[in-house]
Amino acid sequence: QVQLVESGGGLVQPGGSLRLSCAASGFTFSSYVMSWYRRAPGKERELLATITQSGRGTNYADSVKGRFTISRDNTRNTVYLQMSSLRPANTAVYYCKAVDRSGLRYYWGQGTQVTVSS
Repeated sequence: QVQLVESGGGLVQPGGSLRLSCAASGFTFSSYVMSWYRRAPGKERELLATITQSGRGTNYADSVKGRFTISRDNTRNTVYLQMSSLRPANTAVYYCKAVDRSGLRYYWGQGTQVTVSS
């Protein structure tokens, strides 16, 4: 059974940091490109960051470049999103996504809520 389970969300003050985790099971994690998305209230889902299977390649949306860092540990089947300098506008549900090499098979996590507020 395929599972992607995000964790690490919560309430944080503006300017603070959080690290999200996404633990994968039920598929060959190291063969999948991993990404983080978010959906803010009333907005479209937004792609934030992507990391290649090996972890050597990363890509970021302009909105988070320099503040967020995606990484992965293939020995733990986990992808991370380190977020810093958080702003109230970053309040959203954050999701991880796994996509295979063909791009045809993909899985989503259930999401974790991040709230940035004083």
